[in-house]
Amino acid sequence: MHYYQFNIGDYKSHTEHLSEMEDLAYRRLLDWYYLHESPIPLDIDEVSRQIRMRSHTESIAVVLREFFEQTKKGWVSYRANIEIAKAGEKSSKAKASAKARWNKDKNANALPTQSESNATQDTRHITQDTKHKNTATVVAMPDGVSPEVWADFVKHRKVKRAQITKLVIDGIQREADKAGWSLEDALRETVVRNWQSFKADWVDKNANPSETRFAGDI
Repeated sequence: MHYYQFNIGDYKSHTEHLSEMEDLAYRRLLDWYYLHESPIPLDIDEVSRQIRMRSHTESIAVVLREFFEQTKKGWVSYRANIEIAKAGEKSSKAKASAKARWNKDKNANALPTQSESNATQDTRHITQDTKHKNTATVVAMPDGVSPEVWADFVKHRKVKRAQITKLVIDGIQREADKAGWSLEDALRETVVRNWQSFKADWVDKNANPSETRFAGDI
């Protein structure tokens, strides 16, 4: 598809933590995804060539891990797939409506001849299984995380319109390990600070997580 709606406020709320290069990489990855309507290649070097950011593979990798999900066929965005499917549905409805009008007026032979050509454009679109998206949105509660903290985190990500996949939780676990925090502390801090995710660089590695949470709860 050559056009897609872009919600500036929604995008900004999800990407304020990105660096300039990460933000640019995300925008170009989205453009590529919508244009080709297919998973982004797994080969990061090939991706960087496709979006003209050969010297910024690290930024591309960061964005892919956070906003896309890795599959055997490549990196996918289930949210983008839904928008692509909606576009295909609208095109199909427009085609059906046009045919109904043409059949009603049998004397308007000239109009359908030209219009039908436009209405029968290839409307095949990616229709990833939305059930898979639903099951991939929230993973099982990780070991070592209390039900209360997990429930708050799930609700928080839902407000942010962000998925909770195994890839996301693994990424937060890695960052928590870097900071010397437990996964539960990292999830709790994410909610308290109204972050979308958790980065070790965002916290004082020498701070006591419990003290940090207490200060944020006041």
